[in-house]
Order: sequence, then structure tokens, then C-alpha cells
Amino acid sequence: MHRCQTSRLRWPLLPLAVLLLAAAPVRALEPVALRCEFGVNPAGVDVPAPRLSWKLADTTPAARQSAFQILVASSPERLARDEGDWWDTGKVSSDETLHHAYAGRPLTASQTVFWKARVWDATDTAGPWSAPATWTMGLLQTNDWRGQWICAPAVSEALLLRQEFTVRPGLRRAVAHVSGLGSFEFFLNGAKVGDHLLAPGWTDYDDTILYETHDVTAHLRSGPNAIGLALGNGMYHVQRRHRFAKFTGSFGPLRAIAHLRLEYADGAVEFVGTDETWRTHPGPVTYNSIYGGEDFDARQEPAGWNRPGFDDRPWLRAVAVVRPAGVLRGHTHATEPIRAQELRLPVATNQAGDTVVYDLGQNASFLPRLRVSGPPGSRVRLTPAEVVNADGSIQRSTMGSTNRGLSWWEYTLGKAARGNETIETWFPQFYYVGCRYLEARLEPHASGGDRPRIESLEGVVVRSDARPVGEFACSDPLLNAIHRLVRHAQRANLVSVLTDCPHREKLGWLEQLHLNGPAIRYEFDLARQFTKAMNDMADAQDADGLVPNIAPEYTRFAGPFRAAAEWGAAFIQVPWQQYQFHADTDLLRRHYPAMKRYFAWLEARATNDLVSDGLGDWYDLGPRALSRAELTPPPVTATAFYLLNARTLAQIADVLGQPDDARVFAAKAERIRASYNAAFFNATNRTYATGSQCANALALALDIVEPAHRPAVLAALVREVEERDYLMTAGDVGFRFLLRALTDGGRADVVHRIVTRTNGPGYAHMLAQGATTLTEAWDARRTASHNHFMLGHVNEWFYRDLAGIDGDPAGPGFKRIVIHPQPVGGLTWVRASYDSARGQIVSHWWRDKERFRLVVTIPPNTSATVRLPGAPVTLPAAARALGQTGGRPAFEIPAGTHEFTARLP
Repeated sequence: MHRCQTSRLRWPLLPLAVLLLAAAPVRALEPVALRCEFGVNPAGVDVPAPRLSWKLADTTPAARQSAFQILVASSPERLARDEGDWWDTGKVSSDETLHHAYAGRPLTASQTVFWKARVWDATDTAGPWSAPATWTMGLLQTNDWRGQWICAPAVSEALLLRQEFTVRPGLRRAVAHVSGLGSFEFFLNGAKVGDHLLAPGWTDYDDTILYETHDVTAHLRSGPNAIGLALGNGMYHVQRRHRFAKFTGSFGPLRAIAHLRLEYADGAVEFVGTDETWRTHPGPVTYNSIYGGEDFDARQEPAGWNRPGFDDRPWLRAVAVVRPAGVLRGHTHATEPIRAQELRLPVATNQAGDTVVYDLGQNASFLPRLRVSGPPGSRVRLTPAEVVNADGSIQRSTMGSTNRGLSWWEYTLGKAARGNETIETWFPQFYYVGCRYLEARLEPHASGGDRPRIESLEGVVVRSDARPVGEFACSDPLLNAIHRLVRHAQRANLVSVLTDCPHREKLGWLEQLHLNGPAIRYEFDLARQFTKAMNDMADAQDADGLVPNIAPEYTRFAGPFRAAAEWGAAFIQVPWQQYQFHADTDLLRRHYPAMKRYFAWLEARATNDLVSDGLGDWYDLGPRALSRAELTPPPVTATAFYLLNARTLAQIADVLGQPDDARVFAAKAERIRASYNAAFFNATNRTYATGSQCANALALALDIVEPAHRPAVLAALVREVEERDYLMTAGDVGFRFLLRALTDGGRADVVHRIVTRTNGPGYAHMLAQGATTLTEAWDARRTASHNHFMLGHVNEWFYRDLAGIDGDPAGPGFKRIVIHPQPVGGLTWVRASYDSARGQIVSHWWRDKERFRLVVTIPPNTSATVRLPGAPVTLPAAARALGQTGGRPAFEIPAGTHEFTARLP
């Protein structure tokens, strides 16, 4: 370790994890975490040249890849013999670990292939082969499907479909491709296939329909077998029927398609597909709505309906229907499946007569698991709520207008009447909701008798199975609580669409995709989520280029509520953020023409380079009720994003090798900037527009301000915040840029004061009001949602600024890393980790008055610039001085774990 000064500082012991890492044995450079199209052993890959990626494991300092080799084989045995009979790249000189497009023999429908990789290090020494991985192809062409779309002969609230078939001896492999609209569950021989919930993902079904792929070999047996499908409405068919609904609409009758491929040891292949020989029945689900709830009458459940030998003669024959307009798509258009993530038991109950309110202790997206006993025909109704009244009864005001109706689950007992069962178990299939409380109302049979008895009630937390990639903690319990508050709201809205809230709307409002994009990407691996979001936006785009505010566009709003520039900016900003976080050029390339069409639509709407089609700083803190923007005129925010889009398109064009486009967009951005300053800059006050926090922050963060005026505009922004006693007034659109403008301007201390403010609206106020997820409004009012993540921008600040983990534009996908921690306020330590596309990055710092210590871990095959917040005292041997960057001493470091000490000013 280099010593810059002679003074010696004493520090607390290093964490155990760091000590273990330092003591870990050195191993050769080895590919790990193999992925195909962002998935681990994915099924249903529906592109002919899927992209392969890996991370590297090596504890050697400065570990670096110089070459790689990929083998793709038709069997695990061939792969074990190092035979790449489908693709062998040979040794390829490259340090890239991401997005290597398959270029072997043409892949066929339903095929499973096996692959592995190895790399050479900086000394040209080959490392070991990785552990094997797989991917399974989907159906690449429409005519690959051997099944037909089928439905019931009459309209049904829900639907059961079944068929029996025979499997010959010698079955080697079986693969199923299945979709059901709106939602489906898939059964073979009485057992549910897979653990996915609420499948398939939501889309605009006139453009895209998702299907699932499963290896079902273990589910089948020689002889008779039965296949079953249970269908519900989902977002495909939304009706009110005296229950709550955000909107109503339908894409058509419930329908399904299935394709089962059976491969035998003798080389024979057989298919089982949906057709008019299948049988249909309405089943026990008597009502289901993605908004209104789900009712299940166990008396109407046909026992054994999805097993072989069931007598389905009373059932009706299925009807073949015309193929829907939407194209069937697989893995590359879908998010991770929704799965059960955790089980929450009630932490308290409150009983009043035959009504019991269960407190699950945490606001989350739930499906209930109910165990109940009682006479057939008695009922349990479960009504969800986010908050309760003073007497413990539920209050529904945060979950949508009650004049549109309520939502609930209702279970009617019936199974016990058919045998010796005394306890019935129910887990709903088609309705989830965000809530904390469940009100259970117990009702006897309509003709009288005993009420049912709840034996147990549990809350099953459900969300997309996106992998958590971030961890943050610090010395301030309040900041830790705020981080959890935001993270829980993010989790609750992670389904197949990144929703605004998990109860009242469940819609994909676009502004949060880009404004909260970095904040949520630091927490979860969302490469697939945002890929699907781009597909949803592309499907929703009008012929004239307009991108609506929600995607999928299940309901059409009017005016700026349909097309606001701050919202539509997601269509350009999301793929750019994907490039920054994952080095994904495919998303840029595929959507670039459509992005240009959207920008042309904005140009056509502009007058003198100013755009007025906006919603402004939604939910800012103005003098009147929170809702629409009050403090910042919509043209200020709309034009700012028009400018940002022009700049971003110039960068995208440069990445895609379109220099002429890059020059056009860059010149356009400068014209918009000049017009913006002419229209909104007040040269006397050195402020923008109304002088609001949002207006000044946007101008600073987006580099609109002329360099000569930046200090004055920053000073005006700080003064405005201080005069309000550090109360933020910026809302959904402006708050992220308030954090950016202040921190990038050297005033992270002001951000810290804003975030930790305990008097009045803000994060601490939400916690004080008992919120366990981020609320829609800064004041946590009970007329607004208590599970929104739109104000969660602060989690980006925790990772990017407090911990200092940031990407370097020179190396997208965190190939190049910047570490620039911000020791502010009374914080004595911060620790964060981010498992990037190339491996885990760790930043851990401590401070003791003016003494500062930083330990960072940089993954193999990457490098980092470290910017210290004070004069260096000791440096790692591998650090190379870069001089001053942004007023801070900067050093370059290679992969490995490094320790710095510094003296704070």
C-alpha cells in the first residue's frame, strides 16, 4: 500500500466478508452465471440467434479476460466430451462477456441445447470450462403450432378445458408450449405444471400474446394421461358487474392454445394439441376480475377433472376459433414469471362479531391462502385494505373510488360434503391485490346454519421473479427505513407490467419507467422487464408516432393524460438506460426507427421548439390539494424532456453507427436548449420559469443552463430549499432531478437534509403515519394510494451517491465503474453492493470526524475510477493517480478489493 502522508489512522476491523474475500484462495478465471437472453436456462427462446453472456469468478487482482470459447451441443454427454456439435466458436480474442449471438447450426422448434464457455486470462492461460447451462427453443413460426385456439361454445366467467391422450412406452422427452387468455393454469395428471402465477404476462393482445414453455417429461407416464387448463379473465376481459374496476373492456372470449411435443427413444415424435375434441366446463370460479376480485364455489368443482379417467361426457365440446390478431411470443418478449416470494402470517387480529381483521404487518401484493372448515354453502369473504380506522375496521379510501364498487375474494365451502374432509384449503388463481389488512366476513349458508371457521389465513407475497441485485445499509436507521419503504413499493409493483400501484389502477404508466429506472435497476435485475416494457410501448405506438402514457394501453385517456412528453420520454430513455446498465445494443437497434418516429411526432407538436403537451411535475407540493402539477408549468417539463430525447437520440445514433443522425439530433438539441433558455430563463433572478425546485433542478441536471449562470441558478435552488426548511416541493417528474442537480452541484448535504426531514410531508412523514410502502402523496393522505413507487427516486441516490456506485459512459454495462461516495450529514458508515451485469460491485466506507476509509470491490474484467472526498492518506498499490476530477482526487484501479484512506476537508 502506498502512503501519501506519514500520519497513521486507526479504523474499526474490516467486515468478515471482506476478510474472507482477501483470504480466499486464488482460482483461475472461470465463467459463472451463464445467461441466454438475460435468462438462466430459459425455456421458450423465440429468436434464431439468442445472445449468450456470463460473469467471471476470479480472486486474482486485475483479473481480465483476453479470449473466450463457447461450445453448444445437442446433448449433455457431447458437451461433457467438449464436443460442440451445434456450435464451437473456437478461441475468439475478445474481452467481452456479454451478448455473444449464437451463430451455429440453425435451431429448431422446441429444441433443447447445452452449452458452456471458457476464457483465457491476460497471460493467455486458459481457465476451466464453466458448469453447463441450457436453453430450450420456443416455436419460431406460426405454422409450428400443432394446436388450434379453442374456447367454450358459450360465454363463461371462467373456464376449464381438458383432454386425455396416450403416451407410448419409451418416452424420452416432452415439451409443452401453452397460452390461455386472459390468465391460465396448466395441469397434467392432476398436478399443476410449474409454479408460475397469473400467466401469461399482460400485453396488448391485438399485437402480442405470450406463451409459456415447460419440460413436462416428469409429469407424464406410459398409458393414459390427462391435460387440463383453467382460464380466467386477467387484463384480457375486464367487466365491472357491481365490483370495482378501473376500466372495462374485452379482447374477446376466453380461449387457449396448447402444443405438446412427445419424443420417443425410437426417434418417433407425436403431438397433442388443442382442437375441437377437447371438452369444456365453467368450473368453480363464479366471478373473477383483475380489479374486482375472485369468487370460488367449491360445490361446483368437478373432482378429478384434470386426471385421466374423469367422466367428461356431460361437458361441452370446445369450439375452434379464429386465431387472435396478436402474435404468439415466448421468452424474449416476457418478463420473469410471477411467483410466490414469501409467506406472511398475521401479526395481529381485531374481531368484531363475525368479522375479523387480519394485519399481515406489511403492505405488499398478496394472494391469500385460506384454510377453513364449516358446512357446505357457508362462505368466507376476504376484503383487502391498506389502512384501518381508529377502531380497527378497514378503510378502503386509498384503493380506489368506492362508488365504483369494492373488491374481494369469496370462498364458498363444499368439498367437505363429498367425503371425510373437515378442512378445505383455497389459494386463488386470478386476482391479486396490494394490501396490508384482510377483513374476513363469515356467512352461513343462505338457508341458515353454522358459520364457517377460519383455521388459518396467510398472505402469500407475489411478484415477478426478478433477481434482487442490490443491498444498501448505513449508520442512520431513518435512511435504512426509507430504503425499505421504497424497496417494498418497488417489489409490490413488479408484475408482468411495472405498475403504478397494485390495487387501484395496475397500469403501466410510463414516466416511472425512466424517472425511477435507475432506482429500481439498482435493486433488481430488470433487463427482461424493461425489454418487455419496450415491446409494450412499441405495440401501443400510434401510426403517427405518438406513444401513449400507459402501455399496454388498456384504456384510452384524453389530452395530456393520453400523450404527455414527460411520460412518452420513456420510449427513448428506457433503452438508453438499458444500454448503460447492460450494454444492450439490441434494444436500441430494434426500436431505433420507432423512437425516431416518436421524436418526429414531438417535433410536429412543437412551436418554436417548445412543447406544451405535458402533465408537468405531477403530485408536486403546491398550495392546493396534491394531484396535478401546481408549481411548474407543463411546457417547462415537457420541453425539457423533448430536449433530453434529442440528446439521447444523438448518443444512440452514435452507438449504432449513424453519424449523420447523430449530428442532426445534436444540432436539434442545441436549438431546443437555446429556445428553452430564451423562453424560461429569468436573467434578473437567475431562475427558470416560476423558480420552482422542479424548474431550476431540470435546467441544472439536464445541462440547459449556460455555464456562466450555473452557480447562480444552483444558489437560487439551494436558497429556495433552505427557505422552506428543506421541504421538497418537487413531485413525480422533478424530484429525481432535484437530487441530481444538488448532488452533482456539490450539495449532497442539502439532499441529505431534504431526505431526512421529519417535520411535514416527506419520507419520514410517511413512516410516521405507519406506511410500510411508499405512498402516492408526500403527505401520506388517506385519499391517495399507500403503495406507489413513483416517488422512489431516492434509492438511486443511496446507491449512486451515498455509496458512490456509478457507471462510466466509457464502459457501458459497468465495464468501467466510477466510485464517488458522498459522506454527508452525521453518517458514520455506508455499505452498498450491486451485482451488475459483469459481477458484484461493493462500496463500503467509514468516517470518524475528518478521517475517511473506503473499501471497494471491483469484479473481474472491469476497472474503476475512484474519486475520494478528501486528500488521500493511503492508497492501494494498484491505484494509478488521475489528478483532479470534479474537484476530487481521482485514481484508477483494476479488478479486485482495494482500500483507501483520506482526510476530509
